[in-house]
Amino acid sequence: MGKEKSQNRNWLFKKIVGSSPFWSLVFWAVVWEFIGQMGWMTLLPPLSAIWSAFAELLEQSAFWDAFAMTARTFGIGLGLSIVVGIPIGVLMGISNRTDKILSIWVNLFLSAPITAVIPALMPILGIGDATVIATVILFSIWVVIIDTQAGVTHVKDSLVEMGRIFGCSRWKIIAWIVIPAAMPEIITGIRLSVVRAVKGVIVGQIVIALIGFGGLFNTYLSYFLMERFWALIIVVFIMSFTIIGLVELLERRIAFYAKTR
Repeated sequence: MGKEKSQNRNWLFKKIVGSSPFWSLVFWAVVWEFIGQMGWMTLLPPLSAIWSAFAELLEQSAFWDAFAMTARTFGIGLGLSIVVGIPIGVLMGISNRTDKILSIWVNLFLSAPITAVIPALMPILGIGDATVIATVILFSIWVVIIDTQAGVTHVKDSLVEMGRIFGCSRWKIIAWIVIPAAMPEIITGIRLSVVRAVKGVIVGQIVIALIGFGGLFNTYLSYFLMERFWALIIVVFIMSFTIIGLVELLERRIAFYAKTR
């Protein structure tokens, strides 16, 4: 048993070290460190100094307070986008009339420069979490709606006909056949919405409220603390990649289920 675990660890290590992305990261890390040590760009400190600042950042209570605030607004905004966006997408997928009414607005907001619209939320929602949550929703909900609609639209007619043959009502067909069949596209929409939600929470905190990570970014830039600025960017990347990785795992499982079915 111990020998088998050791072999698995060696295989995983060889797979990581032998991969092209790993050596690409190593190469660019060396380039970054070299440029930082030469002092050619004041905005780009050495990577070693950034990692030292990263370690210091994790020891500060201000960082964890900002992290909790950012995670809370991100989670609420993304959750509302998913809870509201999926039913709207399903409704647009099964009803041509609803699609004609809503599609123009969904595509308009998807392509619109949301950052320019955000300051208009301040007089309505004030300065605080509500404004940031609304910003996250404006950034992320449209992708969920469009991908859900696409998934519902491409459900095979034979599956729906099978439900009718077995005497299922319209709502049972939607809940038990249409939505599960469209789940791969729905999960893809959620994965893409995570990326947009991360942008939304940072933009909202910087442009409107200067709270959470947005407040830290503004402070570090104002005092030219570039090591901490880049360390905070690394934190945001890690948070984003972790959530996206978890969604991708779910996406692979659902895609496998849909293919075998």
